[in-house]
Amino acid sequence: MIPASQPMDVRIQRKSSFGGNLFSVVGIIGLLAAVIAGATVWLLLTDPVTVAESMDSGEVTPLVQSLAGSIYDAIVRLLKYL
Repeated sequence: MIPASQPMDVRIQRKSSFGGNLFSVVGIIGLLAAVIAGATVWLLLTDPVTVAESMDSGEVTPLVQSLAGSIYDAIVRLLKYL
């Protein structure tokens, strides 16, 4: 038992926020991957010719341009809605 006249030596250990930051970064990467995957599926359903030509020729530039355009249109529509 500790006498009441002596103060207790309490040490507070601070935990690193590395774990919290790691989960934030992983969450952002996961969200971006989900958006790109959703846009790819949307593009495959709405413009299959562009996707087929990109896969056939091996060039990804038309596919990336179409993906960027569809993501941009979705963001513009979302901002108009808000």
